Amino acid sequence: MLYHQKPRLGPEQLRSYRWFGPDDLRSFGHRSRNKQSGFSNDEFQGKPVIGILNTWNDLNTCHGHFRDRAEDIKRGVWQAGGFPVELPVMSLSETFMKPTAMYYRNFLSMETEETLRCYPVDAAVLMGGCDKTTPALIMGAISADIPCLFMPGGPMIRASWRGEPQASGTDVWRHWAERGAGRLSCADWREFEDQIAPSTGHCMTMGTASTMTSVAEVLGFTLPGAASIPAVHAAHSRMAAQCGKQAVELAWHDYKPSDLISRESFENAITADMAIGGSTNAIVHLIAMAGRAGIELSLEDFDAISQKTPVLANIKPSGQYVMADFYDAGGLRGLLTRVRQLLHLHCPTVSGTTLGENIADAKIFDEDVIRPFDRPLSAKGGTAVLRGNLAPNGCVIKPSAADPKFLKHKGPAIVFENYQDMKQRLSDPELEVTGDHVLVLKGAGPLAAGMPESGMLPIPKKLLEAGVRDMVRLSDARMSGTSYGTCVLHISPESSAGGPLAFVEDGDIIELDVDQRRIHLDVSEEELSRRREKWVQPAGNFSRGYGKLYSEETTQADEGCDFRFLHHDGSHWKEPDID
Repeated sequence: MLYHQKPRLGPEQLRSYRWFGPDDLRSFGHRSRNKQSGFSNDEFQGKPVIGILNTWNDLNTCHGHFRDRAEDIKRGVWQAGGFPVELPVMSLSETFMKPTAMYYRNFLSMETEETLRCYPVDAAVLMGGCDKTTPALIMGAISADIPCLFMPGGPMIRASWRGEPQASGTDVWRHWAERGAGRLSCADWREFEDQIAPSTGHCMTMGTASTMTSVAEVLGFTLPGAASIPAVHAAHSRMAAQCGKQAVELAWHDYKPSDLISRESFENAITADMAIGGSTNAIVHLIAMAGRAGIELSLEDFDAISQKTPVLANIKPSGQYVMADFYDAGGLRGLLTRVRQLLHLHCPTVSGTTLGENIADAKIFDEDVIRPFDRPLSAKGGTAVLRGNLAPNGCVIKPSAADPKFLKHKGPAIVFENYQDMKQRLSDPELEVTGDHVLVLKGAGPLAAGMPESGMLPIPKKLLEAGVRDMVRLSDARMSGTSYGTCVLHISPESSAGGPLAFVEDGDIIELDVDQRRIHLDVSEEELSRRREKWVQPAGNFSRGYGKLYSEETTQADEGCDFRFLHHDGSHWKEPDID
């Protein structure tokens, strides 16, 4: 259903009317406090109140422009006859938060849900971009089910160093490997450090940030083309103002996430994720987002869509360009025209048009950046789902970012019990390792460590010096969307939960066969049973607070790592009486 197909509300039907409209003492208090801020009755009473959920702070440099964009959104709200209120919520800085921003995704989702519920908000603009803010905000908005739309933060501009284009994340890993190999000096590295992040905005690769904002657009939560606009482009400011205007329209029609999303819209999002060569993190986030809506997604859904969807975005880390090139080439709207036949084009969007209508007039201006369907970067989607005795509940790999020679591989394991163990031993010159070994990291799953982006295990220094740049690596961790390499991730159940990964030992033979979707530990069931009997589950990290809640309620990777008690259970939240 499109938003304008719902009846338009009258002023007394707005949710905010319950705070500001009645002639009683409590509403007197609400009105008088707004007047305390310098507003008159006619500025806020009888008008849609639009919450602007701003994830800005000084340590989230990806969102450095959000204070300005909040003002742009307010401008749009005022112009459309609404009343804007800025509501700061937790900012998930991928760069600075420890142990990992993923650990706090569910925290922000809860804050979003409760902020929307407790304030006199008729609709909201959700401001996000840096990796985990996008799924967290949308998860919370789905649960609250109050009209909302999402404003993508946008990628950085192009980076350049010594005359060559560079990309945050992807080229950092590449140059770090060269430094480890002794081919880049400390002075070179410091000089590179000055150039790699040239503007505000999130990573300019097809990392998790650009993947998730693209997913948000295809789900229908953004204005058409919003996800592709660079952060500092003037079009981004105009888009933000338009978000404010459109939020007012959504409020008048009470157009909620439950009116917008469906099983088919999530299938569209998965298709887009595969076509752009998106981050493996999208799987965890999409499963969690769907779970909030009561829509079940399985790892097999991702793999089935991947098998029929080519990678068409020639963007790092799978390709060679960056997001500014993608925008100039026609952006996400252009790319979607290339997979039109795989999409449910009738799905609605917050713009009041269908997905098909949103891409009807899209054009492509560079066919090397956005490839034709019959000349893809990769014939199949960017993510594959594997199963086997090592990952009975599944694991994932990004074949488009791996060395093809490793997609079918058999080798002995070198096992690290946790990140600290890996850091201490990986570059030990006495470590007996070759390029055929399989590096295995345990203790990095959602319960053990918050599932950090440790899955792109570094190549041992002795191998870097010998010219090795990729090898098979396995873990229950995630990997940065900007990363590359033959990295098997999200192994489920995780080692700390007693999954088979916990019982892998040095020298065990591990087989990887991506075409057959198989990951196998060549150890007998009898031997695994013996090891399981000796295994002692690691003690939990927390005895109180959010950490305790996280440890007790977080699901495994194949279930989205969400809190169990926040899954949609068929019930509906009822507005309480106002105190």
